[in-house]
Amino acid sequence: MKQIFMKSRYSVLYSFIFFFICVSTMLRISFTAISLGKAGLGFGEILTAFAKGFVFDLGVATYFSVFYALYLLILPQKWNKTGFNKVFTHILLFLMVLISVFSFFAEFTFWREFESRFNFIAVDYLVYTYEVVHNINESYPLPLLISAVVIISLLWKYLMKGAFRKSFESATPFARRSVNTALIILTAIFYTIEIDNSWGDKSGNRYAAEISKAGIYSFVAAFKANELSYDQFYPMLTNQLAFNLVRKELSSPSSRFIFKGTSVRRSVLAGNGQTKPNVIMVVMESFSADYMGTFGNTQKLTPVLDSLAKESILFERMYATGTRTVRGMEALSLAVPPTPGNSIVRRSNNANLSTIGSIFSKRGYSTGFFYGGDGYFDNMNQFFGSNGYDITDRGRKLTMGDAYLGKRTILTDSEVSFENAWGVSDGDLFAAVIRDADKRHSLKKPFYDFVMTTSNHRPFTYLKGKIDILPGTGREGAVKYTDYAIGEFLRQVRKKPWFSNTVFIFVADHCSESAGKNEIDISRYHIPAMIYNLNGQPPSIIPSLCSQIDLYPTLFGLLKWDFESNNFGMDVRSAGYRPRILLGTYQKLGYLRSDTLVVLSPRKPPQSYHYDFKTNTQTSAKSSETLGREAISYYQSAYYLFRTGGLKK
Repeated sequence: MKQIFMKSRYSVLYSFIFFFICVSTMLRISFTAISLGKAGLGFGEILTAFAKGFVFDLGVATYFSVFYALYLLILPQKWNKTGFNKVFTHILLFLMVLISVFSFFAEFTFWREFESRFNFIAVDYLVYTYEVVHNINESYPLPLLISAVVIISLLWKYLMKGAFRKSFESATPFARRSVNTALIILTAIFYTIEIDNSWGDKSGNRYAAEISKAGIYSFVAAFKANELSYDQFYPMLTNQLAFNLVRKELSSPSSRFIFKGTSVRRSVLAGNGQTKPNVIMVVMESFSADYMGTFGNTQKLTPVLDSLAKESILFERMYATGTRTVRGMEALSLAVPPTPGNSIVRRSNNANLSTIGSIFSKRGYSTGFFYGGDGYFDNMNQFFGSNGYDITDRGRKLTMGDAYLGKRTILTDSEVSFENAWGVSDGDLFAAVIRDADKRHSLKKPFYDFVMTTSNHRPFTYLKGKIDILPGTGREGAVKYTDYAIGEFLRQVRKKPWFSNTVFIFVADHCSESAGKNEIDISRYHIPAMIYNLNGQPPSIIPSLCSQIDLYPTLFGLLKWDFESNNFGMDVRSAGYRPRILLGTYQKLGYLRSDTLVVLSPRKPPQSYHYDFKTNTQTSAKSSETLGREAISYYQSAYYLFRTGGLKK
């Protein structure tokens, strides 16, 4: 053992592990000192936190060491003293220390703001790098911090020069190298299988739990979990009060709650309609309402959709729940508010949920998910395939981690006339939808399809000659091509025998640009939504302020279907509906009723704003306790139901 640390090829590696654990322990001591006054920690809790902290630190240091340990194993002895090995080792260890020290500085600043280890807020910061870097630069002397990180890393190299020398001069036999490398690799495997970040949460004191964790370990766990704990970071009511309020909001003369307490499951009685039309929903990628002439655009980009708007049931004031495709999918498939972190589509334990598709399935429908790209992306296939949908996508047969039961059909090369990095053209995707509809119709099986397009996405390319704007020249061309493809799709389906009994929904997943003057810019959530070809329903406009989550409850009301609802959507035409929208970013959660916007943020009380729809301006307003509690009740109850399995079938 003495040889391992004193004169061994692994001297530098073990010196790094020792350094990492020591500095991380010092950081843990500083967190304890910063929060000791409010943490209420006993001596035993502190000891337990530090003991767990050592375990987490050893795991992170081991992960850092795996690559270099493998390198040391396979490096021939005759190369150990070469210039190549010396340069490689110095550069690699410098980078390992640099990254470690940088993460320690980042953890310290993060703790000062949130009194927490890295969580999904830190993951979110990777999405908004420009804003975050500018914020850090304005809050801290960034050049000095970066200089300090580099200087500390160089100082470590200088202090460890003896360890470097011993490593280069050593003659460690292959057998001993095998033992050392195997020890590191097996330790890493053990941590991967046995040590979950949630182990740190098994303390009754939140501060003790956070002190015990390691930043990088927590960051990776947050990235995998894709969520931010509502209970830990957002304003709370008692669960009883939260559900009492949200059940009041979801009440209507035509519905009754099935269970008491912490549930929103209810039976909706809309007239026991017996019609079973096919339903095809086309979800248009990044399609803001203001691209359409119907909503004031003068560029004439959407002649087809503008014409359809006059022939459809048009939602004049529908708003998306988020700014990403998976958030729109969540709203349109589950009808739930956007809980903190990422969409439920990307989270674990999201199978067998009470989806919109399950309502169709109970009426004998087959359900399908169509995507122009590879549905492995963003966990789409896993989500839809685990919730009763058959899948059609332009897959590359990637199935790592997939375990869904739905059938998957991959679009072949012969079925594709054009594709780019994001997927096949909308025209090719619609052709696949038509082929599948023909098959379902021949089997006399009603069908419900969720169709996700990709053409209105950078790089904005499509087949030449289809429209009068050259491919790849900008968003306007992609918008016009999407409109053109929808027109061709309708031209073809109007010839089909199943057309007369098929309802078409055209809606956006989110707007093309979410950034605005405000943290939540309401105007950047306004999306087009229309229901076309619904028998017995003349064209009309629904003027009420409403959310994406209200689309299907409204459709079911129009169809006069009785159904069981386990979601937060409302029929916007019902007597009990009170206009409101729910929307957010990964961190900010918005609730707008009338002209008052309530924003829930981590570690802050609810903030209220007056919003002017005409000028798209919002100004600080006196907090409304009533609206603040309503906002909390929606988000707290939605988070609670997903985390406890309450959204399952």
